[in-house]
Amino acid sequence: MLFASSSFQARPSTAAPGRGRRGWLGAAILGLLAACSSTQPPPTAPVTVPPGTPSVETPQGSAPVMLRERSRWVQASWAELPGWSEDSALAAWPALLRSCSKPAPGWTQACAQALAANPHDEIEMRAWLREHLQPWRVESLEGQTEGLVTGYFEPLLQAARKPQGAFRIPLHGVPPDLAQRKPFYTRAQIEGDAAVKARLRPLELAYVDDALEALVLHIQGSGRVQMREPDGQTRLLRLAFAGHNDQPYQSIGRYLIDKGELRPGEASWPQIRDWARRNPARMTELLWANPRYVFFREEALPDPELGPKGAQGVPLTPGRSIAVDKASIPYGTPVWLDATEPLSSTPLRRLVVAQDTGSAIVGAVRADFFWGWGPEAEAQAGRMKQPLKLWVLWPRS
Repeated sequence: MLFASSSFQARPSTAAPGRGRRGWLGAAILGLLAACSSTQPPPTAPVTVPPGTPSVETPQGSAPVMLRERSRWVQASWAELPGWSEDSALAAWPALLRSCSKPAPGWTQACAQALAANPHDEIEMRAWLREHLQPWRVESLEGQTEGLVTGYFEPLLQAARKPQGAFRIPLHGVPPDLAQRKPFYTRAQIEGDAAVKARLRPLELAYVDDALEALVLHIQGSGRVQMREPDGQTRLLRLAFAGHNDQPYQSIGRYLIDKGELRPGEASWPQIRDWARRNPARMTELLWANPRYVFFREEALPDPELGPKGAQGVPLTPGRSIAVDKASIPYGTPVWLDATEPLSSTPLRRLVVAQDTGSAIVGAVRADFFWGWGPEAEAQAGRMKQPLKLWVLWPRS
């Protein structure tokens, strides 16, 4: 995933080709990964299931249950999906088709049918979903139905191809020996050790003017960059996640809380930025509290309306892509999400597609919602940390 969010997640993971995203400010910043609990029926014993080959049990007098490595799915009816009739399901169709370009195990036939279909309106779209897919309620292996949703976004940074003026903070490409050195150098060594800095200097892709914004890019795992070229021209491109130093991710929000600089309810991204403005002499201390360091690759941006590639390897769709724990929900799975808007009681109920992951996205009922890019996306992602319920839509057997 990308960074995080006031939900800043530790977005990138070794499995993610894009953000890893990544990313996600709130929950990741705070390191809050625990889901809410609720009273449920007696749990089903945990069962480890290979991806794409779930087992189905039908307890006596109960709905069928499909077991995965970190979750159990309970067969549900379409009527159980809160707000199902109120969303524009058709808006999620492009995201589903992108996932079907790389069908996950169990999706080959359904994706072939989806790629051949051409629903013209909501009625045709919903008819297709009902005919080919079956809703399943996602629960933890212990039967908990409530979890946590956070948000992430794709940041936009100003950068220069060569160091100039205030643009002195480097962003690096992948070291050729990264795979042979596990773990690689820490953030403190990469940014503070003269010998390590000299060794990595040929890998510098771009230079930014704000160390905290560079950290945002590292956490989100991918970002758009307005690059100032040596000839004076500026062009829009993407720096995508290409790897990390295999060091543990540490939340800077949690660090400030543990140091007594912020209270637990205050570690949002705006408050962290405010702290940094008031404490410029302690910026290095704050940044080096997180030893994780991300490396990037430069990509063209042929379609500015598409997001970075997530862990599934397909472009993310703003408002319709989520990051999940792939041990709970496989990539490419349509998911009905039931939550609320950030800092609001307004329902956020919509059809999304699981297309990404992140090292902070762990658990059965856990999702990171991709808001897109721009100031509003950043603001929404930074505020998002709501209770969540999920239903997967899985191909009928």
